[in-house]
Formats: sequence, structure tokens, C-alpha cells
Amino acid sequence: MKAHPTAIVHPRARVACSAKIGPYSVIGEEVELGEDCEVMAHVVLEGPLKLGKGNRVFPFASLGQPPQDMKYRGERTSIEIGDGNAFREYVTVNRGTVQAGGVTRIGNDNLLMAYVHIAHDCQLGSHIVMANSASLAGHVEIGDYAIVGAFCGVHQFTRIGAYCFLGAYTIINQDILPYMKTTADRAMKVLGANRIGLERAGLAKEDIDELDGAYKLLCRSKLNTRQALEAIEARSFKSPHVKVLVDFIRSSERGVAK
Repeated sequence: MKAHPTAIVHPRARVACSAKIGPYSVIGEEVELGEDCEVMAHVVLEGPLKLGKGNRVFPFASLGQPPQDMKYRGERTSIEIGDGNAFREYVTVNRGTVQAGGVTRIGNDNLLMAYVHIAHDCQLGSHIVMANSASLAGHVEIGDYAIVGAFCGVHQFTRIGAYCFLGAYTIINQDILPYMKTTADRAMKVLGANRIGLERAGLAKEDIDELDGAYKLLCRSKLNTRQALEAIEARSFKSPHVKVLVDFIRSSERGVAK
């Protein structure tokens, strides 16, 4: 471990030999830092907190503080973080609550830009981008490859589908469709398949075209949601991603943005 002399590392923290810790950072008890992690200046990490390999934590970020939940009574809860994530300046990630299983989870290769907040019990997949000052309330789920624009505010218990793109300043109080572009610039509405993001993620043109076809039935026809789902299924789309979209809508408890 390469730690600056001004850093404070708890004797019961577990820090890999290849990790780096910058000036004035504090590494608390029950913190685990994996191989090749870099903790820059003025960072606070409190356990129980586990970070995998190759994570980078930028100045003034704070990971592992107690949940901001009125029901919290000091129970032992934790955060689990995968590999290759970047936590930019002033990012905050809170531990879970016992009422929801006790663990806040973040997958691999995510970029959380400055001032992002991840509240208690959130479950993030991998390859997610959250732009500056986007904030998640408790119990939010985000699927892989989602992009959350700057200053988005996400209501508790909301799901953000995989591969979607959320425009900046969108206030989210319903589940966000996977694969689609959504914004609340004026009224919140779905703008179509997230074609550029889906192409970058390697989806075939045929899959994207079928997702656009499903979008038109769901959001641009005069059909209600039930009728639109029946019409989508009647079309016999071949793409497995269309089935994921339909299953996501059918399982929504808050309703979906259209």
C-alpha cells in the first residue's frame, strides 16, 4: 500500500498492496480496498464498505456513511462495489438499511460524475454513466449501460431500465423504459429508441429497428398500454430486447413514462 503520510488508515481496514491513498484521506474500519484502487486527496471511506479492483475515488468523495433514513437506528449495513468504477469529486454513496436487505450495490465500470448522490439500498448495474449532480433517492434500481443526465432527480423505489438515456433535469417519479430516450424538458415523454447508445453497446440494427417499432405502438399510437402490448406481441418481433421491454412494462408497479 502506498499511502501519503497525512492519510489515516484504520488498523482493521483491509487495503491491497497495490492501492494508493492520497493526502488527508480517511480509511475507516471494515473498509476493503482491492488491487490497484486509487483514493485521492480528502476522501472519506467508512465501513462496512468493499471496493473491488481498479476503482478511482476523486477528492472530497464520501462513501459508506450511514443512510439518510429516519428509520435508521445504527444497524450494521454495508456497501458492495465492483471493479473499475470512477467516483468523481463530492460523490456520496450511503449504506443500506436493514428493512431492504442492508446493502447498497454498485457494479462494474460505472462513471459517477461530480456531486452524484446514491442513497441507501440503491442497486446499480454496470457501465452506467450518471452526469453531474444526478441524485437517487433510496431503493432505486438502474440497469446496465443506462445514462442519467445532469441534475436528474429520481424518486425512491423507481427503476431505470437498461440502455436508456435520460435527458438532463428530468424529474423521475415513474419507471423509465429500457432502451429508450426520455426527457422531462417540458412534459416527460419518451422520444424513441436510444439508437446511438444501443449502437455503441453493440446491438444489431435489426434489434434497434424492432425496438423503434415497439416504441411507435406503445407511445405514438392511439392505443392504451394494454392494447399496445397486445399489438406488440401480435407483431411477433424477433428481437429478445423487445421481450425485455414488454416484460419491464408488465412488471411495473408505478406505471411507465410514455
